[in-house]
Amino acid sequence: MKFTYYGQSCFLIEADGKKFLFDPFIKQNPLAKDIDTSKIEADYILISHGHGDHVADLVELAKQTNAEVIAMVEVAKWIKEQGVEKVTDINFGTQELSFGKLRTVWAVHSSSNPDGSYGGNPAGFVLTLAGKQVYFAGDTALTLEMKLLAELYNLDYAILPIGGHYTMGVDDAVIAAKYIDCNKVIGVHYNTFPPISIDSDDAVAKFKRENKTLLLPKIGETIGI
Repeated sequence: MKFTYYGQSCFLIEADGKKFLFDPFIKQNPLAKDIDTSKIEADYILISHGHGDHVADLVELAKQTNAEVIAMVEVAKWIKEQGVEKVTDINFGTQELSFGKLRTVWAVHSSSNPDGSYGGNPAGFVLTLAGKQVYFAGDTALTLEMKLLAELYNLDYAILPIGGHYTMGVDDAVIAAKYIDCNKVIGVHYNTFPPISIDSDDAVAKFKRENKTLLLPKIGETIGI
């Protein structure tokens, strides 16, 4: 399984011969200026919520890749109105989709679509791919709901926001990693804007003190997970 980071909360997971793109926000991110979006391929695009820093490049990439877009019902409605045809709307719970099983889970945040329309509830996802269980929290604050995941799964990786201000910061993300009982965390949603800037070395050290690993791939970097 491969993980490629495109900045903010946008990343690509390659597993089981498929490519899963999450929360595409690239062109408006100055830190991702070297990413050529015309070369991005995807079979599925998963959207955690409707904020612009998660969907800015969605319509273009959905049409470019002909990927199946998966989003909460209110965001899915907005996506369809943009002329995207392959859209699957979901809500909280477990879904049997063409690639396998997806669990859509609670996220403590807000959501609206780029045109200001109602975006429903934000969400996170748990995917089982290539024999591994991966949790993407989306944009969320720390919540006790996360403890349920430790009962339901033996998570191999958790992709957590760590920038603070709008989402969990590093300290809360460490607690979240304990709640979900996951030792390997990939940090996202940090450094894009001044309010979410972090000290990366300090962040890695805080996870290490709790016997957990925080991975911070560079934008454009691909790592094996």
